[in-house]
This record gives sequence, C-alpha cells and structure tokens, in this order.
Amino acid sequence: MNLIIGTLSSIVDNVPLVAGAIGMYPVATETMLAAASDPVYLSNFTQDGIFWQFLAYCAGVGGSMLIIGSAAGVVVMGLERINFIWYLKNISLMALTGYLSGAAIYIIQSLIF
Repeated sequence: MNLIIGTLSSIVDNVPLVAGAIGMYPVATETMLAAASDPVYLSNFTQDGIFWQFLAYCAGVGGSMLIIGSAAGVVVMGLERINFIWYLKNISLMALTGYLSGAAIYIIQSLIF
C-alpha cells in the first residue's frame, strides 16, 4: 500500500495522501495491542512503527519520480528552465530506481533488525 501511495505522490501532493492513509490505518494504542489477536502485526501501526516510517519514506521520496511531484522540483523547473518531458526522459528512471531500491533496503532492514 505504501509503495502505491509513494507512486501517487509523484502526481498528487503527498499531504492529502498521507492524511488519507492515517484515516485508513489509525495509530494503534496500548489498549488495541492488548486486545488484538496478533499484537506483533498490530505493533507496526503504533506511533513511530514501521508502517508509519515506511509511509513517510514512500510519500517523500516517491514525489521525486516526476518533477511536478515535489515543491523542490517545481522550483527547479522554473529556475533552470527544465521541462517535464526532459525530466521524464533523463531523471525519472533514476529516481524510480532509487525509490524502489530504498524501499527494498528498508523492508530487508526491518525484517533483519
């Protein structure tokens, strides 16, 4: 789900996407953990849990796949006269590779540690 939110973040502002995810997946409390049938899984949704960290990564870095997906990209587009097609041809594949590589490393790291 987070990878999809990150991909959408390259087109849509990431603030409403993250707000929607917060609405879909509420932060788990101690009471919810105690009542859960699988508290280990639910612990991913506690404050600063793995789910929320990965959501922040995906929403933040996913916005760099397209130049219009981040405020910095829009500023550079105006200052350096970079157009959308040039960025799509020359940068987007590298940004996608970095995004997916970082996501894979984060998932592997969270499984090991």
